[in-house]
Amino acid sequence: MNRRRKTTPYNGRFRFVEALILLLITVTIWRVAELQVVDRPFLQNEGDKRSVRHETIPAHRGIIFDRNGKPIAVSTPVVSIWANPEELITAGADVSALASALNVKAKDLRKKLRANAKREFIYLKRQIEPAEAKKIMALNVPGVYSIDEYRRYYPAGSVAAQLVGLTNIDDQGQEGIELAFDDWLSGEPGKWRVLKDRRGHLVREAEVVSSASPGKELMLSIDLRLQYLANKELQKAVQSLKARAASLVMLDVKTGEILAMVNQPTFNPNNRSQLNPAGVRNRAITDQIEPGSVIKPLTIAAALESGRYSAHTPIDTSPGKMRIGKDTVSDVRNYGKLDVTGVITKSSNIGVSKIALDLGADTIFSLFQKVGFGQSTGVAFPGESTGLLPYRMKWRPIETATLAYGYGLTVSPLQLAQAYMVLANRGVFHPVTLLKRDIPPEGTRVMQADVAQQVLTMMETVVAPGGTGKRARLDGYSVAGKTGTVRKLGKEGYTNSRHIGSFVGIAPAEAPRIVMVVVIDSPANGKYYGGLVAAPVFSRVAGESLRVLGVAPDESGVKTLADVQKYSRNKG
Repeated sequence: MNRRRKTTPYNGRFRFVEALILLLITVTIWRVAELQVVDRPFLQNEGDKRSVRHETIPAHRGIIFDRNGKPIAVSTPVVSIWANPEELITAGADVSALASALNVKAKDLRKKLRANAKREFIYLKRQIEPAEAKKIMALNVPGVYSIDEYRRYYPAGSVAAQLVGLTNIDDQGQEGIELAFDDWLSGEPGKWRVLKDRRGHLVREAEVVSSASPGKELMLSIDLRLQYLANKELQKAVQSLKARAASLVMLDVKTGEILAMVNQPTFNPNNRSQLNPAGVRNRAITDQIEPGSVIKPLTIAAALESGRYSAHTPIDTSPGKMRIGKDTVSDVRNYGKLDVTGVITKSSNIGVSKIALDLGADTIFSLFQKVGFGQSTGVAFPGESTGLLPYRMKWRPIETATLAYGYGLTVSPLQLAQAYMVLANRGVFHPVTLLKRDIPPEGTRVMQADVAQQVLTMMETVVAPGGTGKRARLDGYSVAGKTGTVRKLGKEGYTNSRHIGSFVGIAPAEAPRIVMVVVIDSPANGKYYGGLVAAPVFSRVAGESLRVLGVAPDESGVKTLADVQKYSRNKG
């Protein structure tokens, strides 16, 4: 009896242990079943995350061509080397050979790895040649991997750098055309699924999830032949004149296409180790200048359209100076009595001021606005300047006069070329473009055809003997042009020590094909008049360009003042 009472507690404990073991077995069986049946898809996905990877397939950026199909910007395959510092350090790999292959000091590489020991990704070397990357990867250093990428290369180098722009190391547009058309040029990366072990080593390729889509191609309006020619001559001019900067724009008269656009200083987009921000700026589009006397033909056009003036209307410019309120307007010398054509030929500030004061500023302002001043040209170039065309409810006489001869307003060289294209097209305005056009756009008439023709004929006297732009003459081709010289603004107003010399020309004048603007900023060799510093550049570039474009020489000779007067009377 006593024995039974003593064994009863032990039997209860035994049964409790049995039940507990049975419960544990049941829970284990249930958990195994749950993992194999209920949670199988989830666990399989988690396992894939640790073995299946989606790698990026790089997409190359679209090629940029000139109008003749010559590449200006292309993408070349390169390789970037990266490392998992944690894996590399854990493996205890000797980095001496790796440092040598990377062309860095071993102690510097070890220091970099220790500083990033807790990171899983750092670049060791970006965008190297595939052959060099192959040698590095052949070392089989644990934790060192490679990525296929693309790098932008510019075959024309500095010749078209400011126009085409550049991309950053990740192949994203940063300046110029590369930035303006970044969405168009950028490709869409693809993806492929691969299997890797726990250390990230490739086990096998699985499948392509999505293919890479390359960026779209872009064909510009510029002609690299003319671009090289213009760049060479502009660079020579800047060096010989010791100028601060210079710009040149050439347009196709019939289509509005920009055939050449160069600036100095420039930069080499393929070597950015000494990149100067001043050299990146496309001054022909982004910079504003006071145009000075190159604006006078447009003022004369407004006068002719008014019906109150003709080419032979006399203007007395004596004695070479004129008081307007508290200000004085003067010419280089006393030209005496001139007609309207002579005002253009001699570039008389007094003559054009008297005409402007008679017309009123609103008449001149209206024509300036019609030819595109104070407005975007529509080329969609990053940082484009619209210039400044001021409007006043009431114009002071001196403001009217200065507007007429190119002070008090600002334009870009491209705007100036676009305005002169109206004269070349007999009064029809065409929008300009940086992209090649297969079909010329419909123009808009903004000036009477006979007025544009008369002004064009007057401008031919500028390059005749005795004209301010005689150095712009071409052998075999007639030229209509205008010189300009502007004093630059200093801290205390306009200075006599710094100038901008410019020339705008149309050739051939008889059947215009090109319009060209040349701007020389701050020449420092003693010459600064537009006829001395800019006109010779026009002559050298325009003459060769017309031959490259296959334009036949014309038979007309240089027009004298008498020729223009005769032409004007016959038109009358």
